[in-house]
Amino acid sequence: MSEMTDTTPQIERMVRDEIMARSSEERFIIGAQMFESAIEMAKASLPPGLCVTEQRRRLFKHIYGRELEVWH
Repeated sequence: MSEMTDTTPQIERMVRDEIMARSSEERFIIGAQMFESAIEMAKASLPPGLCVTEQRRRLFKHIYGRELEVWH
């Protein structure tokens, strides 16, 4: 299956070059911030009134695509 994109290869290279010009620490921080933003967007999609445990369970499934396995 081919990937759909509206970004030209030239722009993809430019963005990649800009990101890779940053330090490892900066790239890590950017990634962590992006993950936090994704979590906040996923939380906003949950129905209101869920208990914290149910919120976490649903967020895990949304992000990782599977139920959290509980070990006893």
